[in-house]
Amino acid sequence: MPWPGPPRDFAPGMRTIPAFWAAVLLILLAGCGGRETPAEAGRRTGTLLVGNQAEPADLDPHTVDAFTEMIVVSALFEGLTVLEERTSRGLPGAAARWETSPDGRTWTFHLRPEARWSNGEPVTAGDFAYAFRRVLSPALGSPSAHLLWVLRGARDFHEGRTADFGRVGVEATDDRTLRLQLAHPVPYLPTLVAHPAWYPVHRATLERFEAGARRGTAWTRPGNLVGNGAFTLAEWRPQARIAVARNPTYWDAAGTRLQRVEFLPLEQPGAEEHAFRAGQLHVTFDLPASRLGAYREGADPRLRVDPLLNTWYLNLNVRRAPLDRPAVRRALALAIDRAALSRAVYSGARAPAASFVPPGCGEYTPEAGTRTDPEEARRLLAEAGFPEGRGLPPIPLLARNDGHLPKVAEAIQEMWRRIGVTATIEVVEQKTWLEQQQQGAHTAALLGWVADYADPLTFLGLFVTGGGNNWTGWADATYDGLLAEARETADPAARVALLRRAEARLLAEAPVTPLVHGAQTYLLDPAVRGWEPAPLGLHRFQKVELAPP
Repeated sequence: MPWPGPPRDFAPGMRTIPAFWAAVLLILLAGCGGRETPAEAGRRTGTLLVGNQAEPADLDPHTVDAFTEMIVVSALFEGLTVLEERTSRGLPGAAARWETSPDGRTWTFHLRPEARWSNGEPVTAGDFAYAFRRVLSPALGSPSAHLLWVLRGARDFHEGRTADFGRVGVEATDDRTLRLQLAHPVPYLPTLVAHPAWYPVHRATLERFEAGARRGTAWTRPGNLVGNGAFTLAEWRPQARIAVARNPTYWDAAGTRLQRVEFLPLEQPGAEEHAFRAGQLHVTFDLPASRLGAYREGADPRLRVDPLLNTWYLNLNVRRAPLDRPAVRRALALAIDRAALSRAVYSGARAPAASFVPPGCGEYTPEAGTRTDPEEARRLLAEAGFPEGRGLPPIPLLARNDGHLPKVAEAIQEMWRRIGVTATIEVVEQKTWLEQQQQGAHTAALLGWVADYADPLTFLGLFVTGGGNNWTGWADATYDGLLAEARETADPAARVALLRRAEARLLAEAPVTPLVHGAQTYLLDPAVRGWEPAPLGLHRFQKVELAPP
């Protein structure tokens, strides 16, 4: 999932307060008269205050495409399984249990009889079947539809080669039983089906708003949204907050410890940290790179540095000259000193990335495929017709206006300058940052990806030809074939070997260049209990609680 997401566009006439100034106003008000801070009030009322960095584009689980959106959506809906934070294992969610056939191609999920929608209606296997058909519908254009291609016939249906959903391996045998037929063995399926792309939706609600094949309708607004998660949507104030409230119809409502969670889209660098220190937040989304060193040196107990299956990378548009030449792309990659980048920008809290797939991704151990070699970079530039960079036009480098990426861009700009390449840095808001890459309007950009599930395919599968998140324009039949063969291979060792060959191909062709692997660096109030490290980044808010005042 892209990290994080774009701000939302709202209807004309809606009045909003920019997130930074909203944070400043809250801080000033908190300092007047020694009043109870929102964080203190939250401990009293059971309200968790969470920094979420970006305003969501929507809360439709089948169209969200950014990590910050999925954080909120995961509180409102629940899939067949849920994630155990520390291990990324799939645990029973809306399904109480499941079994699989000996060949690993048939999975049968048994739904909880007590599973309910927030309007009190039962959650059925038919709700899941309807949702899967919607995600795969070509008309919806879901960016996560490829995650359902593991179902037999799903890709053909999604790409319009058949209009018969009966050919797709989804069958609700009764209200409580859902049978999935897979195109190939998927040992990580219990983790995969915890992803929002697999969430059920309430059919009658979507039909009421004609949202089956349409995006951006009002079904995801407070008072309209019907979910099956531990919380319901209580409030959505654009650029100010999204609030979710405890759902009394959730099957494990008795185990939900919080009464309310509020998500604040504080986008500007430092705004979250200031809000946290002023008692406006219990947990931040991030921490400015410039402040990380001070918190680490002071051994501040509020600082958390947790593992995250994430890679930040250079995203190149191979349809634009001179990046249509592999030699130029490889030269740009070889000029980057990732260790220096990690030290200078992240105080060493992000590991230099020698591979695109980060360590700890299932049973896969990545092999080093990137290195720093300025001399080889110069040779490749000369080979491409640009000796010492002469004749090479300046390369626009797109970065989001956060506390990290502009500094990363500046470091890369200097490294490229040493081999004769000029880069011009474009710093833009999050919406523009993502839209330009989605539309192929960028030349070079900085981008991050967080794993959807704990398997290397969640990273390598990004760059298949025509993939919804392949924003490079790169297409390679050899690469596609290696991934297809890996998907069909049941032997773990043979599968890993195929995936390594695919990753080596990706790094050699260099439509992307890994920079650093991720970690979650953030601030956590000591009053927050039950907040576990989560390598996939999503937390089960129903298991979190606040110590009383």
